[in-house]
Amino acid sequence: MSRGGSFDSSHLPSICPPELSKPPHKRPPRRRKTPKKSPVKKYEPVNVRHGVAEAGPSNSDTYGPVSPRNEPSLPSSVESPAEENLLEPDNRVSGSKNEVCDGSGGGMVIDVMNVLEEFQLGAEEPELSADQFRINDQLQEDELLAMESIYGENVIILDRQRGLRSFEIRIEPKIPDELTITTKLTSSNSKMQTTSTTITADEFSYSFRVQFVPPIVLTCSFPKSYPSHKPPHFTISVQWLDSLRISSLCSVLDSIWMEQQGQEVMYQWIDWLQSFSLPHLGIHQEIILGPYGVKHTGDRRAVSESVSPDVDIPSLRRYNDEQTLENFLNNLHECCICFSEYPGSDFFRLPCQHFFCRNCIKTYSDLHVSEGTVNKLLCPQSKCGGMVPPGLLKQLLGDEKYERYESLLLQKTLECMSDAVYCPRCEFVCIEDDDNFAQCSKCFFNFCSLCKNSRHVGEPCLTPELKLQLLEMRLKSSQISSTQRLAEQNKINELLSEKEIARDAKLCPHCKMAISKTEGCNKMVCGSCGNYFCYLCSKAITGYEHFRDGACELFSQEAIQQWEAQMNMRQTVGRVRAELNLGEAHSCPNCGQRNAKTDNNNHIFCWACQKHYCYLCRKVVKRSSEHYGPKKCKQHTAG
Repeated sequence: MSRGGSFDSSHLPSICPPELSKPPHKRPPRRRKTPKKSPVKKYEPVNVRHGVAEAGPSNSDTYGPVSPRNEPSLPSSVESPAEENLLEPDNRVSGSKNEVCDGSGGGMVIDVMNVLEEFQLGAEEPELSADQFRINDQLQEDELLAMESIYGENVIILDRQRGLRSFEIRIEPKIPDELTITTKLTSSNSKMQTTSTTITADEFSYSFRVQFVPPIVLTCSFPKSYPSHKPPHFTISVQWLDSLRISSLCSVLDSIWMEQQGQEVMYQWIDWLQSFSLPHLGIHQEIILGPYGVKHTGDRRAVSESVSPDVDIPSLRRYNDEQTLENFLNNLHECCICFSEYPGSDFFRLPCQHFFCRNCIKTYSDLHVSEGTVNKLLCPQSKCGGMVPPGLLKQLLGDEKYERYESLLLQKTLECMSDAVYCPRCEFVCIEDDDNFAQCSKCFFNFCSLCKNSRHVGEPCLTPELKLQLLEMRLKSSQISSTQRLAEQNKINELLSEKEIARDAKLCPHCKMAISKTEGCNKMVCGSCGNYFCYLCSKAITGYEHFRDGACELFSQEAIQQWEAQMNMRQTVGRVRAELNLGEAHSCPNCGQRNAKTDNNNHIFCWACQKHYCYLCRKVVKRSSEHYGPKKCKQHTAG
C-alpha cells in the first residue's frame, strides 16, 4: 500500500493527467460493495508468526511483532482489546460496512450511506438537457476510471443509490517519520494504572508513537448535475479526529468546489486531503485524541469514528503494527551478517527488533547446537544479548536438532546449579544435601557428591592417588571377569586424564568445568556457563575490580615481556616496510607516521600508534566488520 503518493495538481488538468483522461478500450474490473449493516464483532488481536500476519490469540510461539521501538507499555485495561461489544477496527477504518460511531462515546452508530441518501433527497436537481445529462454521465464515468487507475484498490465502487454513482476512497495522509498520539484519561472513564505523566489526581495522559495512521475515508455520490452545476455529495470519516476538526476539512472541500465550479474536483479533493489536511489542522508531530463524551452538533458530513480510549488506542496500535509489517515485507533489507539484500519475507525479526536473513540465522543456530554452546544462542547483533524465541528455533532446527537443543539447555542449566549433581551409576540428576551426600531417585544409589563413591559418614574421601592404587590392584586380580576388567580400566584412564587436566587447568567455580589458559590475561570466561573467574585464585568475578587491589595480577610479568617483544618486532617490520616503499606509503590519520600497504589488504595497522585504519578513506577503523562491506569500503583491492 503506497504512502503519501500524490501529484502536483498545479500541472494537471481539472481531473487527471492527460494519459488517463480517456477511458481504456477494456475497462478494468471494479470492486463493488453493497452497503449493509455491520454486525458487532469481537476485536481479535493480530499475531505475527514467522514473518506472516494472522488473526488469532497470542501464544508462546508468537514472536517478532513489527512495532515502533521503545514504546511505553500500555495500561492493562487499554492493552487488552479483546472485550465484548467492540466494533471491528477494520470495519470502522475502511468504511466498507458504511457504519461508524458518532464519536460521542455513547456507542451510537451512524450509517454513512443513509446520510448521503438524505443529502440526495434534500438536494434540488436543476433541469438538464439530454445532451448535458449525457456529458455529465460520461465525465463521471471518466473520473471514476481515472481515480481507479491512480489509486487502485483504495477506490471501492459501491452499488448505485437512487441511480447515482457512489464510491468511497481511502486516503492516507502524508505524515512525518513518526507521530505521537496522545489522549487524556480520567478515572471516570477508565480504571487504568500507568507510569505516564500525571496531570491531576483524577486525570492523566497516555502517549505512544506510530509511523502509520488509519486512512481518511471519503465517501461520495455523484448527483446527475455534477460536474456542470452541483458538487458531489460526500462524507469524511476519520478514526483519530473529532467531528469539529473533520468539519474543517469539509469546509475546505467546499471552497475548492467554489473555486472550480463546473469542473471535476475529485482529484483536487483527494490530493488536498492527502497532502495538506494535517498541516491545515496544525498537526505536525502530535495527534491528540478526543474529546470524548461530546455530542456532535457540527457538519453532518463530518463523521468521527473515535469511540473511547479503550477502543481507539488498541485499534491505532494494531493498524500501525500491520502497516509496519506490510511495509517491511514489501521492501528490500540488508542482512547485517552476510551484507546481502533480500525482501522482508526472507527475514526473521527477533523480539529485540533485530532482523537477519533466513540462511544466516539458520546457520548461526545450527552452529551453536552442533558445538553445544546453546547458552550463547542469543541475538547475533553485537552487545544485544536478546533471546531467540523457542518457536523460531524449532522451525529453524527441525525436530531432531531441537530435541538436542532442549537437552543441552537443561544440562547447562543444571550445571550452573550449585546443589545439582549426577548419579555416578545412572547419570540421573540428584540434589545434594549440606553434608555433600545425595541419593539418586532413579536407582536409589546413596553416594558422596565429592568423590562419587558410596556414602561414607565420618570417613574422609579417598584421594585420587589412593583410588588409582586400589583400581590397579583390583585390575591385577585374576578373579574379575573381562567385562569388569574393561570397566576398571576405563575408570583408571579417566582418573589419569583428570590428574593430567588438574595439573594445567582450573575448575570454573560455577559449573566445575576444567579450563586451561594458553595465553592472555588472568580474567577467564567459562565456555560452558559463560561466567567469569580469576585464573590465579579461582574466585568468581564480574569485572576487573578484582585485579586492582593487588592480590592477583591481571598479566604475569612473563606475559608482559613476551607481548612487548612481539610488539617491538611488529613495529620494526612496519617501519622497515614503510621505508622500503616510501613512494607508496601514506600517513596514519591518528599519529601521522608513514605506513605501507601489504598486498591487496586495505586494512592498515600503524606500527607507531598501534591503531587500525582504512587505506581507501583514511579513517580509523574500530571494527572491521562494520567498516567493510558490499556498500562500504572494500577490504581487498589491487594497487
